[in-house]
Order: sequence, then structure tokens, then C-alpha cells
Amino acid sequence: MSPALFYDLTFPELEAQLKGMGEPAFRARQIWQAIYVDLIGDPSEITTLSKSLRQKLADTYSFTSFIPARKLVSSDGQTIKTLFTLTDGFAIEAVLMYYDERQTLCISSQAGCAMGCVFCATGQMGFKRNLTSGEIVEQVLYYARLLKREEKSVTNIVVMGMGEPFQNYDAVLAAIDLLNDPAGFYLGARRFTISTVGWVPAIEKFANEKRQVNLAISLHAANDTMRSSLLPVNKKYPLDALMTACRNYVAATNRRLTFEWALIDGVNDREQDAHELASLLKGLLCHVNVIQLNPTRKFPGQPTSREKAERFKAILESSGIPCTIRLRRGIDIQAGCGQLAAEAQTSANIP
Repeated sequence: MSPALFYDLTFPELEAQLKGMGEPAFRARQIWQAIYVDLIGDPSEITTLSKSLRQKLADTYSFTSFIPARKLVSSDGQTIKTLFTLTDGFAIEAVLMYYDERQTLCISSQAGCAMGCVFCATGQMGFKRNLTSGEIVEQVLYYARLLKREEKSVTNIVVMGMGEPFQNYDAVLAAIDLLNDPAGFYLGARRFTISTVGWVPAIEKFANEKRQVNLAISLHAANDTMRSSLLPVNKKYPLDALMTACRNYVAATNRRLTFEWALIDGVNDREQDAHELASLLKGLLCHVNVIQLNPTRKFPGQPTSREKAERFKAILESSGIPCTIRLRRGIDIQAGCGQLAAEAQTSANIP
């Protein structure tokens, strides 16, 4: 049997397992700090531990769940995308984006995705499996170590990469809890954003937990006919159900929601679409992020023009709805989630 992945452990679990090895309790804190504060990735390099304990750790746990298979850097140097090959051969992606004083990571929660959103490369490849909490955490640690060499650190994490995070709810929240641990990595809860296509039961569950983690909804259409054509999940949870869950979330948490809208030329970028969206969101504490579509091979739609994006934004703002046009990053390196993994899966003939 292969060793357990270290990053799947909570601190109490590590304490208990070390106790079973006959090690004193304070060793757990030393190891935790070495991994999550000092960002050491190999137990042999934890010099505060005895050689025998370092060997025990190496024999008991795996500290690597994937291999970086391909790394692409955008022409402006502001976006780095890495394709990782998991131990079972499936592929996932994570992206680092530099924004002035911020270093934002976009990480994956699943290999593939079952949601089938027509413009998304991950949706086009289908669902493979959920990631464990440790596999989610390791994506962050990979880039945190890279940034440490630049004397920088991770400032924000968005769970917007491959997969629907709320279909892997427990693992995603366990990963965030671990990365939020004050005695470890200690990234503040408000530095995380989870993006969902609208998995209503999980939105309701998340609202009841009253976390400080940010929530984003991939909306993309303000009527059921268009949204169902773009996001099949809308057939299961149509807009009435989704918007009720969204309003209940804001009422329960008093936290602002973000709605994501990929502007597709001639599809959802018209003035009437903006007015329809404004009507749908009226009175809701929210913010809209619009972005010109990142094209994918299996979707014929094209990104809207900057002029149309500006007009869309102006209509929303005139209705009292804050809106930001997000900067498209990494277009030259296929930075849209799933694009490299889908390519790798096809070339490797993985079903």
C-alpha cells in the first residue's frame, strides 16, 4: 500500500500518529511549522528533527501527490500555468497570477468536471475524480515555495480551476481550513474565494456555516433558456432556485456575493442581456465580474469586444450594481482552466 499523503492530515491527526510512533507531542508542532511555515517539501530537510524521525516520516508519508509535467509562462511574465500529473495518471492545473502587490492562485478541486459547461475546457473533458484535501493543499504549497524564492507569498486563492468545488465540498473546505490554520500556513479566510456554477444544496449548506470565505457564482445568463444552453446544471437548479439560495446566503451571512459572467460575442453581451441581469440582481448585495470569454477548442463562441464589455458594465452600474471588467490573463498560454489538461488527456489517450 502506498504511503498516505501528508497534506491530507489535520494537526490533531498528526499528533495522534506521532504519539503512536512513540514520539513526544512537541514534534508535531515542529513538523507542522517546517511544512506550512518554512515551506519545506522534503522531510529529510527538516533539520530540527532527528535523522531517525525524518526517516520515519519519509517511510510513513508521501510528500508528493503529483509531478509538474508542463509549465507555461505568459509573454508578459504575469501568469504562470502548471500542468500536474497525479499519481494515477490524471491531470490537473493551477495558475499563478501576479497583480501589483498581490499573488493570486487559481487551483483545482477535481480532475475533470461533471458540470458540462459548454465553453469550459474542463467541462468538455468530463469528470475523472475528486481531489483529496491534501492534493488541493499541495497545489498551493507548490506555488508558495516558488514565490518564497522571489521573497513573495501567496496573497489570494480562488478555487476556480478544474472542477466544481461544491461537488467536492468536504475536501475543499478541509483544505481551506488547513491553509487558514494560524499555527501553519495562516492565509486569512477572506483571502479565499470558492466559485460554483450554482450547486444549490451546497450554497445553502455553506450559508448556514457562516464562513468568512468569499463565494462566487458562475452565472453567465439571466434567463433559464440561455443559461441551460450554456450551463446544463441550470436544468437541475434553475434561476429561481439559484437566486433564492443566493438571497438566503446574503441574508444569513451579510456577505457580498460575486457573480461571474463570461462575455460571449452575440450571445450574452447585448444591452438587453445587461438589463436582464440588472433586473435579476436588483436589491441584492453583490458585485459582477465580467470577462471577455477565453476561447476553447470545442466551443465556437468568441470573446466580446472591449467596447461591448464597457457598455455592459455601464448599464449595470447605472442600475446600481457594481461591476468590474476582469483582466484576461494568460491567453497566450491557454490559461483558461482545463485547456492544458484536456490536451494532455487526449495525447495520452486517457478516457
